[in-house]
Amino acid sequence: MNESADHELNDQSDERAAERADGVNDALIEAARRAEFEQQLVRAAAGDSAAWRVVVNAFAPRVHGLLRAQCRDDELAEEITQSTFCTIATKLGSYIENGRFEAWLFRIAMNRLRDEMRRRARQGRTMDGEAFKRVAGASNNESGFVSVEVRDQLRLALSRMTEADREIIDLRHIGGLSFKALSDFYEEPVGTLLARHHRALKKLKAMLVELGVGAEDLSGRPNR
Repeated sequence: MNESADHELNDQSDERAAERADGVNDALIEAARRAEFEQQLVRAAAGDSAAWRVVVNAFAPRVHGLLRAQCRDDELAEEITQSTFCTIATKLGSYIENGRFEAWLFRIAMNRLRDEMRRRARQGRTMDGEAFKRVAGASNNESGFVSVEVRDQLRLALSRMTEADREIIDLRHIGGLSFKALSDFYEEPVGTLLARHHRALKKLKAMLVELGVGAEDLSGRPNR
């Protein structure tokens, strides 16, 4: 083996070692963050108002965003968000932290929303699902801009999806739940949720293609 090939192999080995080190560092940082947040939960449960504000500030925007995406009603989303955190506040003293706080919180919020939707349905009031604006490639959006027309098409596509498919998309991309948190939320294996999420996105992308929305439309890049 020549010297050039030796150098290339060494470089590749160094890159793999660096990637593994980065992965370990990321895992350690995430573990430290979880430990710190768990301490905030313990302090909040003991009546520490500053710790409680940390908890609320960390999750309230995500809960509100998820609820609004599901019901397309900002006032209702705000009302249920507040109601959810009132419930959390009353139950936090008896809550035992086991790494599932996120799933517990979002489950309470979603159950409240479902109850309200059923109540409104009995009264003959309809609630439409809002378009999920950061789906199907929007994470690669270079300009941060998606046209109004494309957003309307996203709304239409999402309105045609089943409630279950729309929910897992909203939980993952609006609520920001990890697949571990989704597993806790649904009480199903991570692998099952990965497959469900993949199928839901595949259906959404197929609907968007039928509506004439392409990858460039979602990326925010102009068509050439």
